Amino acid sequence: MAKPFNQTSLEDICKQVHGSIGNFSLLVRVLASQLTQHNCQKIREKYMEMYGEDLYDRLQNKIDSHTSKTSTILSLSILNPHERDAIIAKNAIFKERDSVNYKALIEIYVGRKSSHFFLIQQAYQSKFRRNLDQDIMSIEPPHSYQKMLMALAASQKAHSAEVSVHIGKCDAQRLFQTGKATSGGFKIDEGVVLEILSKRSIPQLKLTFTIYKHIYGHSYTKHFKNKYDGEFEDALKFVVKFLNNPPKYYAKVLEAIIKGRTTGKGELERIIVSQSETGMKKIRKSYNNMFGMDLRDAILESVPNGDFRDLLVAMTMKTSID
Repeated sequence: MAKPFNQTSLEDICKQVHGSIGNFSLLVRVLASQLTQHNCQKIREKYMEMYGEDLYDRLQNKIDSHTSKTSTILSLSILNPHERDAIIAKNAIFKERDSVNYKALIEIYVGRKSSHFFLIQQAYQSKFRRNLDQDIMSIEPPHSYQKMLMALAASQKAHSAEVSVHIGKCDAQRLFQTGKATSGGFKIDEGVVLEILSKRSIPQLKLTFTIYKHIYGHSYTKHFKNKYDGEFEDALKFVVKFLNNPPKYYAKVLEAIIKGRTTGKGELERIIVSQSETGMKKIRKSYNNMFGMDLRDAILESVPNGDFRDLLVAMTMKTSID
C-alpha cells in the first residue's frame, strides 16, 4: 500500500515521472506504487510547481495506438474524482460521432453520491464552459435514456439521505401497476416511472426495488420481461439493474472484456479507475462469487504480460475504502 510522503520524496517522484514520460514501463512502476487518490493529487500539484505543466495534459499527449490504454489509466488516475467524471461524461456525449455512451452516463448519475454529483457538474462547467444537463438534453436524436438521466439528475438534488419503508411500499405498488395497453401491445407508463425516479433519492429507489421483490416475489425488471418491449423499457431495465447491484454489473462487464467477448471501448479503463478506491472490494467479491476466481487472477490469466497488465493488477489491488 502506498504511504504518504514528505516534500523531498515528492520531488524525487516528480523527477522520476518527468524523466520516464517516454518510458511507460518505468512510468508504470513509479506511479503504480503511488496510486492512491491523495498521493496522485500531491504528485500532480508538485509536478505543476516544478515543471509548469499539468501532468494530466503531459500524459494525454503521449497517447497513441500502442500505449493508449496504459496512458488513459495513468492520466485518469491522477485526476480528482469529480474532474475525472466530468471528462468521462463529456467523452460519453461527444467523443464518438452519432454514438452516445449512455451507460457511462448512467454509471455517474446513479453511482455517485449527491455531494459528488454536484461537484461533477461544477467541474464540467468550469473545465468545458458547458452545462452537463443541457448537453444531455440537447443530444440528437432524442433517446429514452435522456429522460431517465434528467429524472436522475433531479433525484440528486436536495433529497434527504433518510429512507422510508412506507414510501417504498407505495412506490412499489405504483410500479407494479405501471403497465398499460396500447395499440402496439403493453407499454410501461413512462410518466409514473420518471416521476418516481425524479422525486426519490438513490438510496430510496434501492429500497423501493428491494421492497418490490419482497412483496411480489420477483424483481421489477422481471415484471415486464418478455411482456413490455421498447426503447424506454430497455433503458429502464439497465438503470434498475445497475441501481440494484453496481458491483455485479461491473463484475459482468469486466469479465466480458477480460475474456475477449466484447471490446468495450474504454469501459475497462473507466471502470478500473473510477472504482479502484471506492468499489473494487465489492466488485472483486461479486466477481469471485459469479466466476469462481479473483479478478486479479483473471487479469493475470487473460491479459498479455506487459505494462498494461501490471497497471491493471495494481489498480485492482489498491486499498479499498468502501
